[in-house]
Amino acid sequence: MASEVVSTDGVRLAVFAAGDPAAPTVLLVHGYPDTHRVWDEVSAALAVNHHVVRYDVRGAGLSGAPREVGDYGLDRLADDLFAVAAAVSPDRPVHVAGHDWGSVQAWHAVTDPRAAGRIASFTTISGPCLDHAGHWYRRRLARPTPRHLVQMAGQSARSWYITVFQLPLVARLAWQHGLARRWAGILERGEGVTPRPGLVSSTLADDAVRGLNLYRANMRPRMRHPSQRIARVPVQVITLTRDRYLSAAMVAEDLHRWAPRLTRRTIDATHWSALTEKGPVVAGMISTFAARTSW
Repeated sequence: MASEVVSTDGVRLAVFAAGDPAAPTVLLVHGYPDTHRVWDEVSAALAVNHHVVRYDVRGAGLSGAPREVGDYGLDRLADDLFAVAAAVSPDRPVHVAGHDWGSVQAWHAVTDPRAAGRIASFTTISGPCLDHAGHWYRRRLARPTPRHLVQMAGQSARSWYITVFQLPLVARLAWQHGLARRWAGILERGEGVTPRPGLVSSTLADDAVRGLNLYRANMRPRMRHPSQRIARVPVQVITLTRDRYLSAAMVAEDLHRWAPRLTRRTIDATHWSALTEKGPVVAGMISTFAARTSW
């Protein structure tokens, strides 16, 4: 069922819930250029024993779309997450799981002082904290050993699209003139994703263009001037062995510095197939991790 939550700056967020509201709440945050529907398989499996909440992030799906680039900054995105969490589970903390940019913004929330008492645990999939990523690069530049240079080269090759997304017109024209129409085929051929209704939104072209502001508002400031962001809540990182966009080195190394209560899991999957083809596996990992976390 769809409902609506208004964030602190007036953006209306479309929220979707399943399962028993009396059960522990799991909040699932999607990435770019998806909507909440990318979590369908995971949500269905979790809803058997949990209250599962998803929402379309600002600029995507049925949620409101601010016009200014700055309105897509991580501080605003974290405000959205806290607003949804407070609305759907006012008396108990929620367990959060994020994928891609959903994980990036969730990292910003779980490393915010407001996470205490509001977020019980965090599962991150294919989306680093941008501040942590900035420090990851800085540590390797400070000690440019052959291993560190190979790691940086590998991650930079995976992140080629980020530079393209900074260009004023190229990415927008690509999405509007062909890429959106071909997206289902790209997921099928390149990611091993079985096409299904709802996975590719009818609003994809507009969502993807607006979502470019995620990169433009956050990448350069965070990578150039990373802050010290510590997650005090339990964190579970799920590494995808065939992820084309995030290297295992960035996921596996240095993270203990920022997440002292860290658990690591691995799935043989691509960036998107982890959610769409192995949803019950991901749901099981989230559920098991949540069950180990005290309220």
